[in-house]
Amino acid sequence: MRLRARDDGWRHVATGREPRERRQKDKKQVSAQDQYFSANPQSEDFRRTLHITLRGHEVQATVSNGVFSSGRLDLGTSVLLRHAPQPPETGTFLDLGCGWGPIALTLSLESPKASIHAIDINERAVSLTAENASNLGLPNITASTADNLPESLGFDLIWSNPPIRIGKEALHTLLLTYLHRLNPGGRAYLVVQKNLGADSLITWLSRTLNTPSRNGQEESGDGAGHTVEEGDTATTWSVGKIASSKGFRVIEVIRPMLPDEASEHGSKGVHDAEPHNAEPHNSTADTAQD
Repeated sequence: MRLRARDDGWRHVATGREPRERRQKDKKQVSAQDQYFSANPQSEDFRRTLHITLRGHEVQATVSNGVFSSGRLDLGTSVLLRHAPQPPETGTFLDLGCGWGPIALTLSLESPKASIHAIDINERAVSLTAENASNLGLPNITASTADNLPESLGFDLIWSNPPIRIGKEALHTLLLTYLHRLNPGGRAYLVVQKNLGADSLITWLSRTLNTPSRNGQEESGDGAGHTVEEGDTATTWSVGKIASSKGFRVIEVIRPMLPDEASEHGSKGVHDAEPHNAEPHNSTADTAQD
């Protein structure tokens, strides 16, 4: 590579291989494109085995190129697995943005009687999650793309390490779409890096989920006609941070129960979750409070 002078500065004139920096940048761009936006990754499907611990469960998982965190258990996911409360024994759960499946696998190992759905735009990720579930003998996991998820299906629990890097507008749309599919009293646990906007996301979710539309119904709601009255705690979404570790926040979102359901199920709603100050579960990554 040599440089040719111009009046407006300097430019590269190719005489051989591209600059190393450009090749590395292009590789990273392809990787991000594969992980977050591509149904069929361009990278080679080279599968290998990871030996990991998921909340005390020693497992082997198959991973590959072109999916999120293909070489290890992602630190953010590890923080989520360490600090999220014990899931209910039964119910319908969602792993939103499953990658190769560590969250779905954990939910299945913790709650073998639950029905667990794992979704991702990336078909290789879906394939890996299904393969890992089969290899570990976890028949209660259904891995699919979002298009194959029944539209009428609601969820009692959502765990997610959401794809922050898809951009704020796309992320907000994604989260609202699936948070509004929580059943009344259902909960979501999201892990988001602090320096990528976790605190502002908490504020935005709380404001948006609790903002009535002009006709008095929930903004972006489920069409069931549940109204949001100012000061009515029975119909107020709860959004807050339950843990901070390694630069990540674990965010809890609770959908309100309808007044008659709240009295029927009691103050805990559909969950019998461990209190948030319970001893956190072990995972492969040690965490320290920031």
